[in-house]
Amino acid sequence: MPAKSKAQQMAAGAALAAKRGEKKKSELKGASKSMEESMTEKELEEMASTKRKGKKEHASKS
Repeated sequence: MPAKSKAQQMAAGAALAAKRGEKKKSELKGASKSMEESMTEKELEEMASTKRKGKKEHASKS
């Protein structure tokens, strides 16, 4: 599942770093904290590696 915005991609990257032990889980906030708890490392990796070109800063709420 690719990221829908740059913000979502960055949150996934932070969650992935925490899941791998590169960042403390206590440093996570908001979306990255819930992503780390609910998604697998593979899902986070896929979302964090999405190409940024053409992505909005934040996805619109629908």
